[in-house]
Amino acid sequence: MPLLLNRTEVAQVLQMKDCIDALDSAFAEMAAGTAALPLRTVITAPDGLSLYMPAYLQTMNAMACKVVTVYKDNPARHDLATVLGTVLLQDASTGQVVCIMDGGYLTAVRTGAVSGLATRYLAREEGPQTAAIFGAGVQAKMQLWAVCEAREIKLAHVMDIMPEAAETFVIEMSEKLGIPVRVAEEVEPMLEADIICAATSAAEPIFDGTKVKPGTHINGIGSHSPGMRELDTEIIKRSLLIADSYEACLKEAGDVMIPISEGAITEDHMHAELAEIVAGTKPGRTSDDQITLFKSNGLAIQDAATARLVYDRAREAGIGTTVDL
Repeated sequence: MPLLLNRTEVAQVLQMKDCIDALDSAFAEMAAGTAALPLRTVITAPDGLSLYMPAYLQTMNAMACKVVTVYKDNPARHDLATVLGTVLLQDASTGQVVCIMDGGYLTAVRTGAVSGLATRYLAREEGPQTAAIFGAGVQAKMQLWAVCEAREIKLAHVMDIMPEAAETFVIEMSEKLGIPVRVAEEVEPMLEADIICAATSAAEPIFDGTKVKPGTHINGIGSHSPGMRELDTEIIKRSLLIADSYEACLKEAGDVMIPISEGAITEDHMHAELAEIVAGTKPGRTSDDQITLFKSNGLAIQDAATARLVYDRAREAGIGTTVDL
């Protein structure tokens, strides 16, 4: 009988460090060729979109499909969130559905965790370090949590176009992580950080790439649309650019697509996929002065690996509700 897990139950068992470790294994499978990652399917309905994101990880026995819907009128017309997500997990050895779980919190954590994984492999190793988070929403919070799992962070700064969101971020994250978190009033001090995370909905670059100091590691998270970008051409040119997926960056990431269209870089400027760095088939950072940049678009293997982790932890904890379909 399948196990049902709501958002509260998913949050109860899903920890960032565990999720980063699970994604480490998932990207290793991607490099080894034991992962299946079909292109996501998009269905357009009169009032919104439905996206279907399947993936299979052979060694982890994780087969899952996440359904994400985007209906802009939901809050006003139906008292529902604009974006909804549900994950269906199967036993890959039998095909049986073993779990149906809320995908909202899972997606937030796994998106933070992939930045934590990239930070683990690409950021400078000496510590303690400082972090700068552009954006103060749910995903920005997950970014800082993940970075703190990957490196010793002594201080974090946050900047958001909504001052109240930044103040809330400071209160919540300083308490959660036990580090000082401060609101930045100007962009320039943010660029002095050792690790920068961009987690905004900006359509235009949010900082001047010429002012980023050598040795910085950057996680670019917020934009995954051809016409939108958080990062300017200069920082893309200056960085050792790591993609979660070459294909996704060339089809969805304005941060990469726009500099290519300008002729500022070619596709070969993408140094590696994260899976290649994890597997050691391509080198990551080679000097302390190098700027490294991870461009995340979001892959279904992240959902499959995290869903398997959540299911196993829930079974161990004895939580959730079984149903007879």
